[in-house]
Amino acid sequence: MTAPAAIRAVLDHVGIAVSDLDAALSFYRDALGLEIDASEEVRSQRVRAHFIPLGQGKLEILEATAADSPVARFVEKRGAGLHHVALRVDDIRAALAHLKARGVRLVDEEPRPGAEGALVAFIHPSSVHGVLVELKEARPAPPAPPAVPALPAISRYTVGDLELISLSDGFFRLDGGSMFGVVPRPLWAPKAPPDGRNRITLAMRPLVVRGVRTMLIDAGLGGKENDRFHDIYGVDRRYSLDDALADAGLSVRDIDIVLATHLHFDHAGGFTTRDEAGRLGPAFPRARYIVRRGEWEDATRPHERNRASYLPENFTPLADAGVLELVDDDQTIMPGVRVRRTGGHTMHHQMVWIESRGQHAAYAGDLVPTAAHLPDAWIMGFDLYPVDTLAAKKAFVKEAIDRQALVFFPHDPAMAAAYIAETHGKRSVQRP
Repeated sequence: MTAPAAIRAVLDHVGIAVSDLDAALSFYRDALGLEIDASEEVRSQRVRAHFIPLGQGKLEILEATAADSPVARFVEKRGAGLHHVALRVDDIRAALAHLKARGVRLVDEEPRPGAEGALVAFIHPSSVHGVLVELKEARPAPPAPPAVPALPAISRYTVGDLELISLSDGFFRLDGGSMFGVVPRPLWAPKAPPDGRNRITLAMRPLVVRGVRTMLIDAGLGGKENDRFHDIYGVDRRYSLDDALADAGLSVRDIDIVLATHLHFDHAGGFTTRDEAGRLGPAFPRARYIVRRGEWEDATRPHERNRASYLPENFTPLADAGVLELVDDDQTIMPGVRVRRTGGHTMHHQMVWIESRGQHAAYAGDLVPTAAHLPDAWIMGFDLYPVDTLAAKKAFVKEAIDRQALVFFPHDPAMAAAYIAETHGKRSVQRP
């Protein structure tokens, strides 16, 4: 007899309760060489789950987070070992109704939240010959992120007597929740669809300003990082900053000034390069590099909260080569180009105002990384001082609207620059 579709099930995972988490993970990771997913706390069951993919199924290593949790009681009574078998079903409520109608004893007559965003319910071991069975209805997989629109690799703009050229150093991916901070996923996901690892696609868009001198603002990631780094951050540099410079009719020797908004790896990685002998040096041999003094001090003396973003090989060779210039205050860097400290993302993060013949543009850096970050509260979880970001963003957006400034978004995957408009308190962008 064919089972009703409602209870057609496949093995999802096997749950193992442990008393010594470190020893268990060490065995599976180090002795067997298996990859272990990031842990997830399941508050409804007072347990922390560590999934280990195994072909079509998984192992779930269970660590109690409270002394009175079911897993803690299980370990206390029986010791570490097999805790449950999880079967994945298409419709968990229909499956529970089907089992209840047949007299099967259930632990849960209604599903509850489980790990990986799933709905789960347990069948009592007395009905399954001594085995605790979990039913699991998986959360639908997130839609695949749309392909990045086929836009020109570079785009040119004119502000008075200045030529502005938006370049590209390719794309990378960061966790979507971290990129939008306290904003719930249902609000940001339609604007920035995540991949299966919850990462969203971000561009790296340095900006060239050509006036009395040729300036480059930020320089993307560069090409020094290894394959593991590229996998973690989903790096795609098939089209790099060197390619974009060439398409703009420029080379690294044409850059007179390199200006940093801040020194995180996705903005300053391209400041340095390795020669054939592996030695690090400035990527732009004729340029002087301008960095905010406070930012330099923070980057060269990092702490646990910012260390992963500051990679010394991206900036310390500049001091060694004698091309570094530190600035302390808001000031004009070259005619028409002025820096302003915003703080927020880092303590000394700065943005760039550009003005010529009464026309204005702004490179906001990570104050407004994408067009989706225009609402006041849409602030990155990466920001060390989010309340400072809030104040600086509100002031900046008002000024950008009043000045009718062209605003450059350094990380927007589909839009290099736009004008900001506000109608009845709702902000929008208008392409130039």
